[in-house]
Amino acid sequence: MRFEEYLSSLQSKTVAVIGIGISNRPLIELLLSRGVAVTACDKKDRAALGALAGELEQKGCRLRLGTDYLKNLTEDIIFRTPGMRPDLPELVAAVEQGSVLTSEMEVFFEVCPCPIIAVTGSDGKTTTTTIIGSLLQAAGRTIHLGGNIGHPLLAEAGNMTAEDIAVLELSSFQLMTMSRSPHIAVITNLAPNHLDVHKDYAEYISAKENIFTHQLSKDIAVFNVDNEVTRTFVGREKGHLRTFSRRKIVERGAYLAPDTDGEGQAIWIANETGGRRVLPLAEIKLPGIHNVENYMAAIAAVDGLVPDVIIRDFAQNFGGVEHRIELVRELDGVRYYNDSIASSPSRTIAGLNSFAEKVILIAGGKDKGISYDSLGPVINEHVKLLILCGATAGVIRSSVEQAENYGGLEIVDVENYSQAVSLARSRAGEGDVVILSPASTSFDRFANFMERGNVFKEIVNGLK
Repeated sequence: MRFEEYLSSLQSKTVAVIGIGISNRPLIELLLSRGVAVTACDKKDRAALGALAGELEQKGCRLRLGTDYLKNLTEDIIFRTPGMRPDLPELVAAVEQGSVLTSEMEVFFEVCPCPIIAVTGSDGKTTTTTIIGSLLQAAGRTIHLGGNIGHPLLAEAGNMTAEDIAVLELSSFQLMTMSRSPHIAVITNLAPNHLDVHKDYAEYISAKENIFTHQLSKDIAVFNVDNEVTRTFVGREKGHLRTFSRRKIVERGAYLAPDTDGEGQAIWIANETGGRRVLPLAEIKLPGIHNVENYMAAIAAVDGLVPDVIIRDFAQNFGGVEHRIELVRELDGVRYYNDSIASSPSRTIAGLNSFAEKVILIAGGKDKGISYDSLGPVINEHVKLLILCGATAGVIRSSVEQAENYGGLEIVDVENYSQAVSLARSRAGEGDVVILSPASTSFDRFANFMERGNVFKEIVNGLK
C-alpha cells in the first residue's frame, strides 16, 4: 500500500496518536490535514502543552491528557510513541477489542516508495547513519534521513520517488514490533542497553534482530563479526551477507589491512571482484577506533553505490555529529569535548579509548538498569581526574574503586555541571583534555542528551 492509499484508508476510521512529541507531531498534523478523526493522547496536562493544545484543537484534534491518557482506548488505529512498550495493559486491552496498534515508523516502511537503508546497534548508529547518508548525497543521490535521527519521515513519504533512498537510524524501541526490514540492514554492535525499558538483554537483542529477520533474498545484511552477539547473526540472514572486522580479513565486506604504501592501515572492501583499498586510516578526521568501525560499517553498506574517491574526500573533512566527542573549544591549551550521547558504559569506554592521553572525565546521570563493572577498569586506565554528577555517581565510583587496577584515582562529586566545569578548569593544564561522557541517560535532570550537551557547551563557552 502506498502513501495516498494509506491515508485514504484512514478517513473512515478513528485514530489515536499516543505522545505529542517530536516524533508524532508531524503525524498528527498530517492526519488532521486529511480529515482523519484524531485523538492525541499525552501524559502531560494542558498547562504543560501550552499553546500547542489550543492549536491542535482548532485543527479538529481531540485531546486526552494527564495521568489517565491511556484509559479507554477504543480507536480503530493506535499509533504508539517509540519509547512506549507495546504490551502495556491498556494497549493490550485495546488490541483485544479490535484496535490495530502501530507506529509512525512501521507505517513508513509500509508506504515508502524508495529503497531503505537502516542502521541499528548499541553504539555508533547515529554516526554510521550520518556517514551513509552523507556519502550517498555526495554521490548525487536524493536521500531522506530520519528515524531515530533527524526527523520523522512518514509525513514526507508522498514527496519521495522510487529513485530516492531513505536512510534511517532505528532504535530497539522502534524495532520491537516491526514486521518489515530495510533493503540494506546494518548492525554496528550490541551490548547491554536500555534495560530500564526492556525486560532483559535477550528482549533487547530480539528487538534489534528485527532489522534483518524480515528481509528478502535480494536484500543485504551487514554484521560486525568482531562483536560476540552480532557475530552469531551470520548464517541467519535472508539475503546477501556483508560483514566488517578490524581483526581479520572477511570474504564479503570491509576489513583492515596494511595500506598499499606500506605505512599504516587502510579499510579494504571485499566483494565478488576481489579486495580493494578504499580508505587509509590516516585520512579519517574523526578520532577513535570506534569511528574506524563506523566507517567500515558504512563502507560495507554503500559498496557499489558510492565511488571510493567520494569516501576519501568525505572522511578527510567530516568532523563528526554534534554531542559525539564534539570539540567544544580549546582554552589555555585545554581541549573541552562534549560526548553527551554517551548514555551507556560501552559508549563512554569508546570515548575514553579515543584519546592517547589521560583525560579529566565528567560522568554520571540516570541509571537505566545496566552493569557498570566494565567501565571502572577503563576509567582507571584512561582518566586522571573523575568528576561525578548525577544519580549514577555512586555506581560509577564503586566500579572504579572495586576494579583490580584501581590505584587511588581522585574522584570528586559535584552538584551540577557548573561546578564540574569549574573544577575541571581549575585542575586542567596545557595539553589536557576535559570530556563530558556521562555513561548514563540524561533523564535525571534533562529532557534528552541534546539538552544535556547544550548546557555543557554553554557553560564551557562561557569560561573566561
